[in-house]
Amino acid sequence: MRFGIFYEHQLPRPWTEGLELKLFQDALDQVELADSLGFDNVWEVEHHFLEEYSHSSAPEIFLAACSQRSRQIRLGHGIVLMPPGYNHPARVAERIATLDLVSNGRVEWGTGESSALLELDGYRVAVADKRNAWREAVEQCANMMAMDPYPGFEGEFFSMPTRNIVPKPVQKPHPPLWVACSNRETIKLAARLGIGALTFAFVDPDEARQWVDDYYRILKEECVPIGHAVNANIAMVSSFGLHRDAEEARRRFQDGFRFFQFALGWHYGFGEHTPGRTDIWAKFQAALANMPPVTAAEGGISTPDGLREHLRKFADCGVDQVSFIQQGGRNRHEHICEALELFAAEVMGEFKEREADRVKKKDEALAPYIEAAFKRKSYMKPLADSEIAPVIALGRQVAEQAAREGKPLPPNPNREAWTKALSGAK
Repeated sequence: MRFGIFYEHQLPRPWTEGLELKLFQDALDQVELADSLGFDNVWEVEHHFLEEYSHSSAPEIFLAACSQRSRQIRLGHGIVLMPPGYNHPARVAERIATLDLVSNGRVEWGTGESSALLELDGYRVAVADKRNAWREAVEQCANMMAMDPYPGFEGEFFSMPTRNIVPKPVQKPHPPLWVACSNRETIKLAARLGIGALTFAFVDPDEARQWVDDYYRILKEECVPIGHAVNANIAMVSSFGLHRDAEEARRRFQDGFRFFQFALGWHYGFGEHTPGRTDIWAKFQAALANMPPVTAAEGGISTPDGLREHLRKFADCGVDQVSFIQQGGRNRHEHICEALELFAAEVMGEFKEREADRVKKKDEALAPYIEAAFKRKSYMKPLADSEIAPVIALGRQVAEQAAREGKPLPPNPNREAWTKALSGAK
């Protein structure tokens, strides 16, 4: 099994000068530490307007900074919001490829659509259309990275002419593709489309086994890849907070994780939010006394032995990666770093030593199914050279239009020199 760290960049109120700066600088230090300790992934969300819960609206910038503070850890968008109302697919393709280049091929391309009205309405993304918009954008964005040139597209949610999207990513045909899953039906969709499942639901091992079994059964039987490569993987999130004393682990990390759950519920489930005015931390504090005791979802907040037992259950279910929510609420930077170091020293090794062999056997077993899946895929037709329409530069169009209309253009030595050079090149 592989391990990741996961960031929402939570910042509970009250906000004082310098807190956001410290939040981001601490996170960069944590990623650098995790890289040195042997963690496999850092995952960074994209959210907009979700105050206190997530101050992570430009993950590509944070991950680019991580790329220069690390050498091995893979840089995961967990996720890019793909409906074109948020991000034009060509801009996503450009950013993913650029991040892959500056990181020397370490990008994981997670995708999603959101179900928070603050961001959906903020970008005028219709709830009824968001799944279809996500699907259209993901498929075309993958085509943009894989094709030279991209033939152009007239779709329901965006359109563009023939263009060659540059740069192209290091990882060919494109970085591993994932989708955020919060329920069993999206897990099944991920399998049908041949993409990794980033599961953001907190499930117990018995339920996890059902999700994993569904995913790999459907991938083998029904997969038609949406991209140009299949990424057959399931990653699940877990709470995280480690100390050799169980009570101290709970004291340090339990409220941070509970705020994570409360703020998530506030923005996605039960809240009524006034932008710039609602104090979610205060509401959480008022509700804390009535919250139930530690649940199975908080099983990652434990001692090394307790966490090891928690993780073994996921490994036995066939989960490929566990991603830890270590930065929640007001969890302290020093405590997070201590917990990461303790995990690497006393827990990680048991799971790492078998990982290469596990992946090799899994890839060999899935290879014939993936080959069959690509035989079911309909590819976008590439253009013949004769079908690629040239684009005449604007300045030339202006000059030619003026000539047709008999209008003089003001003297321009650069234009005249280029005109002469081009006429000689014909």
